Amino acid sequence: MTGFFDIPSDLQHSWLGLIGLHLREALLPVLAGLVAALPIAQLCARFRWLYPPVLGVTTVLYAVPSLAFFVVLIDYTGQTELTVMIPLAVYSLVVLVPAIVDGVRSVSQETLAAATAMGFGPLRRYLQVQLPIAVPAILAGLRVATVSSISLVSVGALIGNQGALGNLLADAMFYHRPVLAVNSVVTTAVLAILVDALLVLVRLVLTPWMPPGARPKRKAAARPEPAAVAGEEAAR
Repeated sequence: MTGFFDIPSDLQHSWLGLIGLHLREALLPVLAGLVAALPIAQLCARFRWLYPPVLGVTTVLYAVPSLAFFVVLIDYTGQTELTVMIPLAVYSLVVLVPAIVDGVRSVSQETLAAATAMGFGPLRRYLQVQLPIAVPAILAGLRVATVSSISLVSVGALIGNQGALGNLLADAMFYHRPVLAVNSVVTTAVLAILVDALLVLVRLVLTPWMPPGARPKRKAAARPEPAAVAGEEAAR
């Protein structure tokens, strides 16, 4: 009798191997999205007129179903990890850009004036003053983007991507082994919880001055709440 950890040979990976590949495909896009969001958010914070169109574009891209995104990219990137990672990086922008903008804008004018008086230029002021103060808001957005990415990686199984735990769902039907579907769902959920907990720990380390129970201020219209993200993921 096959067990919970008996992975079909057609996946060419062990259970731990699938977890490693799943995390790579989920976390690298979020990292790429964060790298792209930092300069975009700075421009939006500096030029306020730029923020609405940027937010509009990222929201429209987020509304594109992930499967449709994959199908469009297959002609250019094939059935590879990159086909899965590009949409996830784009989706992360709709969460990360508003989070960084909100965090940067929360820095008081008195603080910025003091930094300027100390000889800080725009770039140095952004990197050494605004971003450190914005860390709680940034990590709040990063948590939502990361959990969403870990969930959406599974959709890559529909294009034949061999690196995701979502392939266990397809094999559960093919081999008539419901335990594989349970494995996929439970493992994905546990990964999301563990990574989220790790990000909370990172926030505590980076912001010892912030009360443990405090939450960063967020604008309701700036980015989707976790419940909304979960609903949209189900729709995808």
